[in-house]
Amino acid sequence: MNADCRPRPEKRFVRDPCRSSQRHRCPAAAPDLARLATATPSAHPPRILLLYGSLRDRSYSRFATLEAQRLLEHFGAETRVFDPRDLPLPDAVAADHPKVRELRDLSIWSEGQVWTSPERHGAMSAVLKAQIDWIPLATGAVRPTQGRTLAVMQVCGGSQSFNAVNQMRILGRWMRMLTIPNQSSVAKAYEEFDEAGRMRPSSYYDRIVDVMEELVKFTLLTRDVAPYLTDRYSERKETADKLEARLKLGAVR
Repeated sequence: MNADCRPRPEKRFVRDPCRSSQRHRCPAAAPDLARLATATPSAHPPRILLLYGSLRDRSYSRFATLEAQRLLEHFGAETRVFDPRDLPLPDAVAADHPKVRELRDLSIWSEGQVWTSPERHGAMSAVLKAQIDWIPLATGAVRPTQGRTLAVMQVCGGSQSFNAVNQMRILGRWMRMLTIPNQSSVAKAYEEFDEAGRMRPSSYYDRIVDVMEELVKFTLLTRDVAPYLTDRYSERKETADKLEARLKLGAVR
């Protein structure tokens, strides 16, 4: 066969990942491992805020929250439970309302949080959602939730479901929190608590133990480096651009 008639190997054009135009070169520096190592770790107990989503006298989400509080204190954490009674609906009053200020101050104080909701009509409760809606992404230079760890739990009136915890995970991401992998969903909650509101021994209780233990571990691991973990190039760039514009404006004046 004539050499010129032989089938020629197909040419494949593969982009070289190491080559890029100057215009598309990433301007952000590589993450610095040294900045993730804390020379002197914080010695104070982890500060955990707990929110629950029901106002009933016999509220199973509150009972589960109080069990979580006991476990967190057993693991060495300092805890605060927010009482949502008398908290107005979002935007119904000014942000200087005493209950709103209390909630926001507790969120800023916290290093980790626990959200517990009943599942109602296949979703988290309005009581818990209202609390989260009152917490802003930013108040001036302060971000009340960014970088905090988060554990989510739900109680069910029937068979086990995960609709509420899935919704709370979405909210945690939106609030720029570090939601831990483990979670708790208690089925037929009315069977799991005694008349005094204490949880009976069961696999559901064991799961809450697992979740709270994991939350404390993740909080200890991340609290000192949370500002670096949540530091974003796009926000640094935006801040630098605004500063540059202000300086240029000042030079013109």
